[in-house]
This record gives sequence, C-alpha cells and structure tokens, in this order.
Amino acid sequence: MKNREWQFDFAFAVDIIAKLNEFNLKLQGKGVFAHELYAEVKSFQVKLMLFSRELKEHNYAHFPTLQLQTIATESAEKYSQQLSHLNEEFVRRFADFKLLEKDFPLLTVPFTIDIDSVPAELQLELIDLQNGIVLKEQFKGLEMMQFWSSLWKDKFLNLQTFARKMFTLFASTYICEQTFSTMNLNKSKCRSQLTDANLTSIMRIVTSTISPGFEKRVKTCSQLHSSH
Repeated sequence: MKNREWQFDFAFAVDIIAKLNEFNLKLQGKGVFAHELYAEVKSFQVKLMLFSRELKEHNYAHFPTLQLQTIATESAEKYSQQLSHLNEEFVRRFADFKLLEKDFPLLTVPFTIDIDSVPAELQLELIDLQNGIVLKEQFKGLEMMQFWSSLWKDKFLNLQTFARKMFTLFASTYICEQTFSTMNLNKSKCRSQLTDANLTSIMRIVTSTISPGFEKRVKTCSQLHSSH
C-alpha cells in the first residue's frame, strides 16, 4: 500500500513540476514587462483551480503521468487540496502585482478603457488620445513601448510619465542576472586597473537596449568641426 501511494505521489509530482517549469519559462527572458507577467500569473492560477476541481472528480485529463495510475479517492482529494494551497501561495506571493491590476488596462488597451476609471490627472490627455484617429492606427502598428514613447511630450506628458513608470517595473530577474553576469566577466584578475567609474559605464552600455542617437545629435549641432 505504501509503495502504491509513493507511485501516486511521484506521478503527481512529475506532472505538476512539468507544468510549473512551463510556467516558469514564460516568465524568463528579455523584455518581459509587469503586465505580461501578471497576465501569465493570473492564467496559471485559473489553471490551478481547474486542475484542483478535475482531480477531485477523478478527471486526470491534464495529468498524463497520473492518468496511467489507478488513483485512490483519498489520494485524488489530497492532490486537489495541494493545488488549492499552491494557488493560495501564488495569491500571497504576487499580492504586490494585484495592487497594480487596475493600472494595466490603461497601458495595454488605452483606446477602450473607461475614462472614469483612470486618475483625474490623466483623464483629459486620455480623451485626446482616444479621439486621435492617427494615434489609434499607430497603436495597432507599433510595439507597445514604441507607441508610448512616440507620443508628443508636450501634449501627453502625464500619460507618458505613467507609461514610463509601468514599463520600468521589474517583472523578472533577467536584468539582475544579466547585470551580475556582465560584472563578473569584467571584474577579472587581468583587469586590476578597472575603476568603479569605468565599470559603471560598462554596465550601463552592456545592459541597455537603447541605441545612441548619433545622427540626431549631429543634426542638432549648429557648427561642425573636423578634427585636425
């Protein structure tokens, strides 16, 4: 009996760990923003509750390894409860993102969001934005960050400030991991003369995705002098 119970537990662990690994991969990598992470978290929480209900009813459609076993009723109920507890842990760990949930629609669907649902300091600019036919087409054709950065600063200053704040939220550990990896590569034994100022400059260049606007800077210069 003990051996059978161990087999059930192992089969359940194989299936749920596979799902957690799949979920974890969606949160990694470059360019994952807070609103995207939160959408993945909410989606996975809904899946967990679905799995919990299904296991309670002896439905193992989403657990292929467990499906090969003849599961006892008490084991199925135990796994159902474990998934419910896992969902509660997700709610607790991602509570900070829950506080931002009301702000994400303004960033992701600005042309359909209700004006009354946004802060007063953003309402007038949002009205101008929603009634801009050209802007609506630009939103469809550009990446989200490109669209928000392309808005006229003198007309949509508050909206741009809001978008900038949302985009700079740390959604994953990718930037931290990239930064420490770069720092370790540059602070080697062969670079004993590396100063803090030089390291700071290196870190800023390597971890940034912004391309220097050399052509734009040259055009703004009133006089150009060639080197002698």
